[in-house]
Amino acid sequence: MVSAVNLTGMVLQILLSIAVPLGAMIYLVRKKRFSWKAFGIGILVFIIFTQILEKLLHMAMINPETMTLKWSSNIYLFALYGALAAGIFEEMGRFLAFKYVLKKQHSYNDGVSLGIGHGGIEAILIGALTAVNVLVIAILINSGLYDEVIGLSVPADQAAMLKDQVVHSSFWMYILGGTERIFTFFIQIALSLLVLLGVRNHQFKYVLGAIGLHALLDFFAALYQVKIIPSILIIEGIILVFAIASLYFIYRSKGSFSEPS
Repeated sequence: MVSAVNLTGMVLQILLSIAVPLGAMIYLVRKKRFSWKAFGIGILVFIIFTQILEKLLHMAMINPETMTLKWSSNIYLFALYGALAAGIFEEMGRFLAFKYVLKKQHSYNDGVSLGIGHGGIEAILIGALTAVNVLVIAILINSGLYDEVIGLSVPADQAAMLKDQVVHSSFWMYILGGTERIFTFFIQIALSLLVLLGVRNHQFKYVLGAIGLHALLDFFAALYQVKIIPSILIIEGIILVFAIASLYFIYRSKGSFSEPS
């Protein structure tokens, strides 16, 4: 059985993943500092460049059975590949959006709005929907329908492993999942502004900087995935540091947009 405490944790992860992006959007809309076009483009950039193009590359490069590269079993190369792929696809997606789709929308508010779209849809797809799926599985387990619904659709060993994970995951893992989505949401806004500064100033080094920072953060996450970094708390601490730096950059960079590009 899945405890009521853990069910509460799943619900809280859903709420945390949705509340901050939604709150940021509502605040800027009420202040009339929100661009719906940039927001929508941010959503499209995330979906096209990460959920379609990047995943197509992963299908060609990664062995899903061993979670290693098809041409190398070196876990550090696997982590480096994953980090660079995420950084290049997402930041180049932002760059192309600002350069060619939002050619006349290069204000601070446009950068923040695109970041809210990009980071918001990421929070919903990765944080909220993941928690929703786990919550549905937990309800099936508690109602005694898990083996009938899930057990018949996947191999028995996979069904047993999934059930064990849901039953034994702690309340705090779901809270960490929700807070991580909040941290990465602000990081996505900061990266959007950094890329936009590069476009405004015609200096591609800003885009390269965004790619490097994004890749660095994902490299640590990939090292946890392959069990080089042993604790999830270390990863969350690193993400928190990036989030604090991002909030500082979001605040301080506003003055750079008041200057002519």
